[in-house]
Amino acid sequence: MNLNRTDLYDVIIIGGSYSGLSAALALGRARRSVLVIDANEPCNARVPHSHNLLSHDGVPPHVLRSMARADVAKYPTVQFYDGRAEELGGTNGSFAVRTAEGLTHRGRKLLLALGVRDELPPINGLAECWGISAAACPFCHGYEVRDQRLVVIGNTPETVHYAMLIHNWSDRVTVCTNGPSEQDVEQLSALRRKGITVVETPISEVLHDQGQVKGLAFADGSRQEVDTLFLRSTTTVPEAITALLGVELTELGLLKVDHMQHTNVAGVFASGDCTTPMRSLTTAMATGTLAGASITHALMNT
Repeated sequence: MNLNRTDLYDVIIIGGSYSGLSAALALGRARRSVLVIDANEPCNARVPHSHNLLSHDGVPPHVLRSMARADVAKYPTVQFYDGRAEELGGTNGSFAVRTAEGLTHRGRKLLLALGVRDELPPINGLAECWGISAAACPFCHGYEVRDQRLVVIGNTPETVHYAMLIHNWSDRVTVCTNGPSEQDVEQLSALRRKGITVVETPISEVLHDQGQVKGLAFADGSRQEVDTLFLRSTTTVPEAITALLGVELTELGLLKVDHMQHTNVAGVFASGDCTTPMRSLTTAMATGTLAGASITHALMNT
């Protein structure tokens, strides 16, 4: 990659959501020069309210993010670039990040706070409900739909445990396997003991009103009224970015980090959803703060 700028930041953070901003806050307070490159595509953009976050329970995500960015912007050594990072290069002490607009920025260290992309089953209407009335985390969204008619969509060995977890919030839970069940007799018996029914008929459509689930239409012409859907999406990280540096992935396809958020590449750190299956604001913020502190230590001798 040919460099066309002479500025050299201490750290370039790719991703300006909760984890990236937490790292930027720690680094800004450590008086390190930071550039946050933010494509403004948070995975919870459609979620009406954030929950399970002390002192801010129920605040809309976009409000939280605006408040967080304003906090970070108070520190003069932190700058923001609104755009997409498309190419990475360089080595520890002199990395280069090229944006979609063709600008190249240089930094001594890199923090990848990339988040993840959700990939949903190809069911008509499901994508329109995702984040509104179809969710993954019951700890974030379960209390608000307690005692309602809940449907878990899934057909893996983990689906049984997941459905039994959802049962904490309502005793009106149905598992829709969207085809012949792959659960064994013992697993099906465990669901029945909880009063959880299993529907194997393929789903033809999620019926909704502007993203609010109303029911499910099945391939045999039957329908079921539903208030909220829960399902585990398949998550992916932007490998086109990480592969350029040779960052290793875990068995789950996430960025592999050690206890201080280092990747296997010298000078490259990662934090937030792209590093852990525990997707929550508190986890994202905690790993971002840890990454910020870890990078500060790494910069002491440079």
